Amino acid sequence: MTVVLTAESGGLRLDRFLASSLPELSRSAIQRLIETGQVSVNGKTVPKSCKLSGGERVSVTVPEPEPADAVPQNIPLDVVFEDGDVIVVNKPSGMVVHPAPGHPDGTLVNALLYHCGGSLSGVGGALRPGIVHRIDRDTSGLIIAAKNDAAHQALAAQLQDHSLARTYEAIAAGGFREDRGTVSAPIGRCGSDRKKMAVTERGGRDAVTHWEVLERFAGYTHIRCRLETGRTHQIRVHMAYIGHPILGDTVYGAKKPVSGLTGQCLHAVGLRFVHPRTGETVELSCPLDGEFQKMLEKLRRA
Repeated sequence: MTVVLTAESGGLRLDRFLASSLPELSRSAIQRLIETGQVSVNGKTVPKSCKLSGGERVSVTVPEPEPADAVPQNIPLDVVFEDGDVIVVNKPSGMVVHPAPGHPDGTLVNALLYHCGGSLSGVGGALRPGIVHRIDRDTSGLIIAAKNDAAHQALAAQLQDHSLARTYEAIAAGGFREDRGTVSAPIGRCGSDRKKMAVTERGGRDAVTHWEVLERFAGYTHIRCRLETGRTHQIRVHMAYIGHPILGDTVYGAKKPVSGLTGQCLHAVGLRFVHPRTGETVELSCPLDGEFQKMLEKLRRA
């Protein structure tokens, strides 16, 4: 498939222009296309950092999806919703979403390949079939996957325009003065540790998290968070930024593990999207993770 775009305004880097123009492609997929010469500007290949001045003709050739390299594995799944186009799973804490260095198998993708019989979209590439969005390994809750490319592209567009709504619940350290609020602060790679994200003006992307208090405890607060954007580690970074790191988050909060927790108390409790085939709104929810519920009970007794 070849897509021809016109850069209407200048000043944007090539990779950022394509990310905004082709939301169905991940940033890493766009960078791979540029690096392998599948993208041209006015007929010439250029680096991803090339700045557009406006009016250029940008051609993008997207090759046929590669066959999935991940191996199907018979791993139990808590399926919340499924039809011929999409599947929504309540992912347990500790499960990695897709194969990556250090996690070659045992992932959600391996389980989906077995469960769906290989019927997953190929837009995400060989190691991410069906994956529209991700949640962290140690975060539990709802995640949606696409069974075909048309569904994947439609859901990716909803992610881009924020009509795919995701709601989380968390236990945060400390007490909040207000009952609700919004954190609007750009997130990018941490300058001192590239494995971490941080609030940063330089190289950061807009990130907005809305939060509200559900229950207050001595030293902790049960909150609900709604994502307006979907940056890596967004809720964890934003809560740590305002002085309320997520309980059990040893990356952005206290380094010492919390007894009774294998991950952080962060759960994707709600998901709302427009079905890519029927056009109907699908709204789903799932109960809190078992460790999360036990921690709430412990705090209530304290």
